[in-house]
Amino acid sequence: MSGLLVVTAVPAEAEAVRAGLTDPTVTVTPIGVGPAVAGAATARLLALAEAAGRPYRAVVSAGIAGGFPGRVAIGGTVLATRSVAADLGAESPEGFIPVDQLGMPPELLGGGTAVPADPGLLGALRTALPDAAVGAVLTVSTVTGTAASTEALADRHPDAVAEAMEGYGVAVAAAQAGLPFAELRTVSNPIGPRDRGAWRMKEAFAALTAAAAVLR
Repeated sequence: MSGLLVVTAVPAEAEAVRAGLTDPTVTVTPIGVGPAVAGAATARLLALAEAAGRPYRAVVSAGIAGGFPGRVAIGGTVLATRSVAADLGAESPEGFIPVDQLGMPPELLGGGTAVPADPGLLGALRTALPDAAVGAVLTVSTVTGTAASTEALADRHPDAVAEAMEGYGVAVAAAQAGLPFAELRTVSNPIGPRDRGAWRMKEAFAALTAAAAVLR
């Protein structure tokens, strides 16, 4: 049996994770941007490992993210209680309707629009990273870029601490494989109106390297 599989969106995130690792059994792989490619690539990695007789023990989606202002600081570390498909659903005059409230059979939704982190894995990470902000991490296909959309997301998900683009896809792949899942992020920017001058990529990558030391 193999160890832990850590998937990131881009190579720079994978390099930051590898720089902090102390456990040689942890595998780190960049898989691409967005929930669709993240889910498909993770499922393929898990299937190949199982077919080779070396299945992974657990899966972590890791990388940088946008943080909800007032809920997590720039450069801070985030642990997901659940990974949420925040824009999977329908618009209506009354507001956004999540897809699991549209009357579809549950078996067609891959576990619903939110996949909880494995309690044991999340508990171990919380113990190892006591200063991390803990809450929902939203997965979106379109990054939030206005004050109005930020406010709407915050209202719909009062427990949300960050927004990224892959966690839900990875979570569904892990759930389909019957493996524990967690999502670990570090914050490079506040979500909302895009201001590249306010982004702190260096700080976020440094925080990701520091956090990776607990992955084992």
